[in-house]
Amino acid sequence: MADTSHRDYPAQDGRDALTGLADLAHARLTMQRWQRDWPDGGPAFPMRAMLIAIGRIDRVNVAYGETTGDGVLIEIAQRIRHFAEDELESGVWLAARISGDSFLLAAREDCSRERWQWLAEALADAIAMPIVDPSTSHSLRLWPRLALMRARAGDDADSVLDTLAETAVRMRGSNGERIAWASEDLDQQGLSNQQLEADLLAAIDRDEIEVLFQPQYRVGDDRLVGAEALARWQHPTLGRIGAGLLFTIAERADHVAQLSRHIARRALHDAGGWPSDLCLSINITSADLAAGSFARDFIALVDQSLLEPEQVTLEITEQVLLADLDRTREILDELKAVGINLSLDDFGAGYCNFRYLKVLPLDCLKLDRAMIDGVLDDERDLAVLRAIVAMAKALDLSVVAEGVEKDEQLALIAREGVETYQGFLRAEPMSADDFIRLARG
Repeated sequence: MADTSHRDYPAQDGRDALTGLADLAHARLTMQRWQRDWPDGGPAFPMRAMLIAIGRIDRVNVAYGETTGDGVLIEIAQRIRHFAEDELESGVWLAARISGDSFLLAAREDCSRERWQWLAEALADAIAMPIVDPSTSHSLRLWPRLALMRARAGDDADSVLDTLAETAVRMRGSNGERIAWASEDLDQQGLSNQQLEADLLAAIDRDEIEVLFQPQYRVGDDRLVGAEALARWQHPTLGRIGAGLLFTIAERADHVAQLSRHIARRALHDAGGWPSDLCLSINITSADLAAGSFARDFIALVDQSLLEPEQVTLEITEQVLLADLDRTREILDELKAVGINLSLDDFGAGYCNFRYLKVLPLDCLKLDRAMIDGVLDDERDLAVLRAIVAMAKALDLSVVAEGVEKDEQLALIAREGVETYQGFLRAEPMSADDFIRLARG
């Protein structure tokens, strides 16, 4: 895949068989190519890398069996890939599994040390979130250690991997050290948590959290049907911060609900001038659902906007649903009663409890982009896609595919009965003004 597609996704023979990420050989070749293709005489070669070491996976294998251990590694790979897609979407990046319990994330972009440090912090938090074993319903938590570095003149792929590995080994001997830089001169404290949390609260107050819109199209005739709202924050030191890191910072400051409400209010306001046949999709968090008044408050926000409830879709991920399914169902029933649509997001990523499909008043399944990545050259991926679409049809659920980047992928999902799609093939996330121009053009 060309670098213009933002990520270096390997062909089937360059993927790790278990997780679908790049394997070690592909990672090494990709970093070599990045460096080889960098123009002579230009700015210094910009590459940051982090090694993510997952401790205690062997204990999971012993306690729960290798099938559960494999499932945990697949879930962690999905979380790394999702994180990179959100936070590194404007750069060129690579995610790989380089050994049994170690992963690599590398980015070819001019990223500040502070930004790479905070990306590592947020990724560590994402990986450490509970993972539910569907066979036992046990909740597992693993605590990763991340080694960071910036490639310098003379560093090749092997020296980068060796340096990261040496740093990871050094970290094992420390007590509680979760993130470390390979070079001591870079291993220094950047922005404090308190300062970044204060920056976020000030940004919310000053309405500096931007909402972008990812256009969605109808499969078959490419008619624009709506957009998903995505939060972004341009921090003066860290640069662009995507939704994942944004909500990590908000969680530390105990302001997730405030941030989520701010994003929803702004998205609904910006979509007020849309044609009546376009729909807005908004993600909600576990903090939203934990608030007893969420349904009432969100319905009031919709009423204050120029949108009809039928033009609004709430996207809910599996992790949001883990806490209290019965209470979640009551809240979603309230929203559904006024006409708001409900979608189960990231379907096919990691574990999925099929009870959700039985008890929740859903309208749509949104396929995780991992479902689309391999369908062109992996018969098993195609078989899984067909099974999910067939199940959705049987349950009278519509299907949305995200991450469509190739004409061949679009043609395939059209043949398989997917109704709607989004992805870089047609459009990247854009400002509210640009989306209005697209809708009216």
